[in-house]
Amino acid sequence: MDCQLFSVNWTKYLCKSYHHQTRHLQIIGGQRYMQHRFSNLRAGSSHNTIRCSMKSYRLSELTQAEVDRLKARPRIDFSSIFNLVNPIVDDVRCRGDAAVKDYTAKFDKVEFDKIVETVGELPDPELDAAIREAFDVAYQNIYAFHVAQKSAERSVENMKGVRCKRVARSIASVGLYVPGGTAVLPSTALMLAIPAQIAGCKTVVLATPPTRDGSICKEVLYCAKKAGVTHILKAGGAQAISAMAWGTTSCPKVEKIFGPGNQYVTAAKMILQNSEAMISIDMPAGPSEVLVIADKHANPIHIASDLLSQAEHGPDSQVVLVIAGDGVDIRAIEEEISKQCKSLPRGEFASKALGHSFTVFARDTVEAISFSNLYAPEHLIINVQDAEKWESFIENAGSVFLGEWTPESVGDYASGTNHVLPTYGYARMYGGVSLDSFLKYMTVQSLTEEGLMKLGPYVATMAEVEGLEAHKRAVTLRLQDIEARRISQMR
Repeated sequence: MDCQLFSVNWTKYLCKSYHHQTRHLQIIGGQRYMQHRFSNLRAGSSHNTIRCSMKSYRLSELTQAEVDRLKARPRIDFSSIFNLVNPIVDDVRCRGDAAVKDYTAKFDKVEFDKIVETVGELPDPELDAAIREAFDVAYQNIYAFHVAQKSAERSVENMKGVRCKRVARSIASVGLYVPGGTAVLPSTALMLAIPAQIAGCKTVVLATPPTRDGSICKEVLYCAKKAGVTHILKAGGAQAISAMAWGTTSCPKVEKIFGPGNQYVTAAKMILQNSEAMISIDMPAGPSEVLVIADKHANPIHIASDLLSQAEHGPDSQVVLVIAGDGVDIRAIEEEISKQCKSLPRGEFASKALGHSFTVFARDTVEAISFSNLYAPEHLIINVQDAEKWESFIENAGSVFLGEWTPESVGDYASGTNHVLPTYGYARMYGGVSLDSFLKYMTVQSLTEEGLMKLGPYVATMAEVEGLEAHKRAVTLRLQDIEARRISQMR
């Protein structure tokens, strides 16, 4: 993303009393200026406030090059990150558990002898009844949605005597990464472990950073036990990804690694999927993001809360507001953002994320969705009148939330859909984690003698065209045997 071209300047500053300031915001691609008035809202006795100054763009006045820049994400310089992560990957490969312990002591300030726990041997964690019920409801909905993704095995007879089918088999050993840095995410444990459980994965290793006392977050443990996790690796970062990829004395080696993480986790996944570890990963990952399409019927309070719900993930989150049509009270939205942001426990993260966010003005919902398809957001909220009728127009998005009563938060936790989704524009060619992510498919074919006699000559002809004589003979020698046997039977 070109931060000089478009940015939202959110800063904290001191003020002595309520007052209003006017900001002139240039519309890139046009000669006109938009004028917005924003409230400076008091926060506590220090009068610490957040000022909103979002740069805005009108799509109809942008050139194609400007639209392309607008939909781009900030570039991540992985070369420097790789230089930091590669030594960790190599060290864990060589020293195994000892290296993981050393890095956990260095980065998490936790020292312990045992880094892997067998889940079945751990006591059930004690949770508040309301918290346990919330996770139980989420489990039920996520399980129901993912078990419905099972497809019946079908056998097809393409021509008489030629049968083909596609069969699913679970990936035997999988690794699930559950972040635990600025926020603990037990919901991610459910999102990853439940489809692994349904698929029938035999070994499920969940890696998550330990708490300061060296224990496992009790909510993560509860979700892990409920969803069939077999091992918990008490480590985070590149060292955890490396331990699961290479395998150590105490950590089983896995064949595919899932889950979100910071740039170091992402770099480790990228390095190891192209290494001798022979693992695959779920999808390319980047900072969390949301694009909200809103019209004049949308509640400014709801719009602001949806934008902030994603912005609070971290300072690198991506937040985009697309205004569809006229009559939207943009000032009310921005005042709500300021009001809500200042009261958030993670308001500082949210304000930094909003610092590289922007608003786009579209002539109507059609133009708004067209821009969204170009942007390909991780999360797409369509908060317009009759939102459901626009579903068929959506081409690129990780997960879609239709209507005023569908906040992105429900998908993050308990509606049933998976919240591990493609970011950074990868929704153009990737989908989110699903049951299929934990399965591999084999094709099976079976021919009768009659089937080979019918199909064989065509195969032999194609092999001859490609100059592959052995391929041709694998068919023709069998056909000769069939012919010889039939002749002998006729005598």
